[in-house]
Amino acid sequence: MDPTTLIILVVCTIIALCILLYYVPIVLWFSAIVSGVHISLVQLVLMRIRKVPPSIIVQAMIEAHKAGLEKIRRDELEAHYLAGGHVKNVVHALVSANKANINLSFQMATAIDLAGRDVFQAVQMSVNPKVIDTPPVTAVAKDGIQLIAKARVTVRANIKQLVGGAGEETVLARVGEGIVSSIGSSDSHKTVLENPDSISRVVLEKGLDAGTAFEILSIDIADIDIGKNIGAVLQMDQANADKNIAQAKAEERRAMAVALEQEMKAKAQEARAKVIEAEAEVPRAMAEAFRSGNLGIMDYARYQNIQADTSMRESIAKPGSTGASVQQNK
Repeated sequence: MDPTTLIILVVCTIIALCILLYYVPIVLWFSAIVSGVHISLVQLVLMRIRKVPPSIIVQAMIEAHKAGLEKIRRDELEAHYLAGGHVKNVVHALVSANKANINLSFQMATAIDLAGRDVFQAVQMSVNPKVIDTPPVTAVAKDGIQLIAKARVTVRANIKQLVGGAGEETVLARVGEGIVSSIGSSDSHKTVLENPDSISRVVLEKGLDAGTAFEILSIDIADIDIGKNIGAVLQMDQANADKNIAQAKAEERRAMAVALEQEMKAKAQEARAKVIEAEAEVPRAMAEAFRSGNLGIMDYARYQNIQADTSMRESIAKPGSTGASVQQNK
């Protein structure tokens, strides 16, 4: 036989053997048989056709069989994989729950996994509780002193509430709300500093874990710091506001007084203008009286004497005037 033909034949044989072993995983089937898992070779071939990795299903069945979980069936694992679930996590969670005497069914585990939660981590948290540190919570006591508290919440996963239950954010929000309510109802910040455990008791009594995927085991106050004197700050702000209001009202009254003064000055100027206008009419009236014969020369002379006497009296009556000084010299 030609060497080239022999090489081609060998390569084709190797390729055909690889394809055969890929679709007919004999080694995986033998491993399942040795481990005590009964699965036919035809089913493994059909898994390849259904685009289900046989290794994942077989390894999960071997793990479940070795852990004593005989109720897990192959078609259920395939259905969960095709639904987008994590077969390994589900089997790990079932084995862990079985060892920890936690009642967890296959349907519940797959539902939790398909809901987007890590079911294996949830089982671990149910066995080993988790500690969650809350962010600093600021609250004000009745005496106006601000307190900043930090708490540590010990929670355990509630398997029955994992589907549809609220997460860690809701628990932290409720705990923060309880801390604010507890500090706000205290008469003095000193009471809170003396008995920080009173906050834990009040918060735990409210049942904050209702409707969540966790069970709150304890709430421990890790630290309490004193913040600002909010009462004094509010009083200062109120005093400043009252002062600004009073200043505004005083400025308004001053502006009204200035406006009134200007108005009175305008009225005085108007009155003077009327007086000057009236005085301007006197010479015209006297001229008219001369022409009509109602006023004579002697009458006019007496009128001039009366005006001179009146001017002299006014100058004497005004202190510091020139007429008054002349009178005193006399």
